[in-house]
Amino acid sequence: MITFTIDGQTVQTEEGKTVLEVARREGIPIPTLCYHPAVEPYGACRMCTVEVELHGRTRLETSCTIPAQEGMIVRTNTPDVYKVRQTLMGLFLSRCPNVPLIQELAAQYGVTEPPYPTDTPDEKCILCGLCVRVCQNVVKAKALNFSERGITRRVGPPFLEKTRDCIGCGACTIVCPTGAIEIVMEKLAVYKEKPLGPTSAIYVPSLQAVPRVPVIDTDVCIRFRQNDRTNGRIADACGVCQMMCEANAINFDQEDEIIELEVGAIIVATGFHMWDPTQLSQYAYGQSPNIITGLEFERLSNAGGPTGGEILLADGRKPESVAIIHCVGSRDHNAHPYCSRICCMYALKQAHLVRDKTGAEVYEFYMDMRAFGKAYEEFYERIQEEGVFMIRGKGAKVEVLPDGKLRVKGENANLGVMVSVDVDMVILATAIEAQPDADRIASLFGLGRTEDGFFAEAHPKLRPVETNTEGIFLAGACQGPRDVPDTVAHTGAAVSMALALLDKGEVTISPAIAWVNEELCSACKTCIALCPYRAISFIEEDNVARVNEALCKGCGTCVAACPAGAITGRHFTDEQILAQIEGLFRLPVEQLEGVGS
Repeated sequence: MITFTIDGQTVQTEEGKTVLEVARREGIPIPTLCYHPAVEPYGACRMCTVEVELHGRTRLETSCTIPAQEGMIVRTNTPDVYKVRQTLMGLFLSRCPNVPLIQELAAQYGVTEPPYPTDTPDEKCILCGLCVRVCQNVVKAKALNFSERGITRRVGPPFLEKTRDCIGCGACTIVCPTGAIEIVMEKLAVYKEKPLGPTSAIYVPSLQAVPRVPVIDTDVCIRFRQNDRTNGRIADACGVCQMMCEANAINFDQEDEIIELEVGAIIVATGFHMWDPTQLSQYAYGQSPNIITGLEFERLSNAGGPTGGEILLADGRKPESVAIIHCVGSRDHNAHPYCSRICCMYALKQAHLVRDKTGAEVYEFYMDMRAFGKAYEEFYERIQEEGVFMIRGKGAKVEVLPDGKLRVKGENANLGVMVSVDVDMVILATAIEAQPDADRIASLFGLGRTEDGFFAEAHPKLRPVETNTEGIFLAGACQGPRDVPDTVAHTGAAVSMALALLDKGEVTISPAIAWVNEELCSACKTCIALCPYRAISFIEEDNVARVNEALCKGCGTCVAACPAGAITGRHFTDEQILAQIEGLFRLPVEQLEGVGS
């Protein structure tokens, strides 16, 4: 450990740490415009200059580049240091007179007006080189560098022309202290500085995630993108997260694994998928950044979201009026004929959030209000008391006006007239639907599906969590649209059924199952494709099909389909059925009259 003094305060630190790093750790303020912990320090801005006394000699040094040494005395606010920073801020303010950060920092050193005239009052770049260093040394894209000399010196891509070396990662915009770099989007229908998705390559999927650990999106991560783009030639780009992680929990060499487990029960909880409203063009989704879905609004209003929980328009203003359209994609024969169940209540909740956070006028276009749960009706009445305008009639069309306003046209069924409202934001309460890969999951586990694409339960009233495949249970919205309380209850029932099955230790199966006469089997494999329970497998060594007795439900599909007649349903053989028929004909006429009644 090294012991030295900063502003009369004795501190200890590990060898190799710079004075600036130690000062920041100890809470001692030293201004800087070109320092970032992810980039090797360069001391370009000189604002972190301090006075250093060592071995009886005193000199001025940039604190971001000088390492702490034993017995060193550092002073951060001497008259000489102040004079250096004052002179530097005069130069920076003359170059960038309208940058708020420069104005504030200059004012701290008594510089309120630029001491030198400038021909470029809108200039933002202070030529600190932070963007160049992060692009070259961290991202390893080499898309930025200094060009020209003297007063015309500037930062840009090679030859100041568009370059394919830029991967659009945005690292330069993050480290730029003055906001001189922007990522220019080709389409306006985006939230620019306020994207409605994860704002970085590392994020926790949700606050309720189990386990609650961050994940890396390899499609966004600079390191993986550079590795894929260069076919492995640049495999060590970035790595800032690994460098900053004190727990050493990040391993870029870790790969996905497929783990095979033997289990006694399976609970299918694949959830639902939000329907894409672009399929109904009348709602103009994607034509304005202020037309968003209910899920995007949840992201926007969340305290951990891109706006810190503030409800803002794309230009940063608070909306003065908001329209919420129910049943977008639900109860619609052009999309889904069924009711998604959750839309009414989350739309009411979002109306409450808008009123509470912005005070904006809220218009709810609805067909029917289905507030069916405990205390739901009371919440519906509360929303009306808060001043939300309830318009019974489906919002038929959304138009984007030239001034950016949004016009919602619809029907007021109570009055029997068409209405239109001009608003700043439109929230679409979109339908929920089965996952896109539900057919693959159904085929994998031998599950049935209903008309709407969700998994079918064994019985809608008596066996709502069981399936026709023993040992496989359904939990949550994969079985059909349901809200959180219903999902929790449904999941608890599925878990209890699985535990009850496992607790038995032994399972009794029906004796009425299919059986293959291997001597007659022609190995055509017709039965394998037809079995709804995936109970038949083909044994390559013996060149025959065999039935898994634990999976077979005795439905008889394979018995009827086998072209060789090699499959028989136990207790339903031809001899047994003929014997039953023969027995019926032997009964007296008086007894036959009662058969089947």
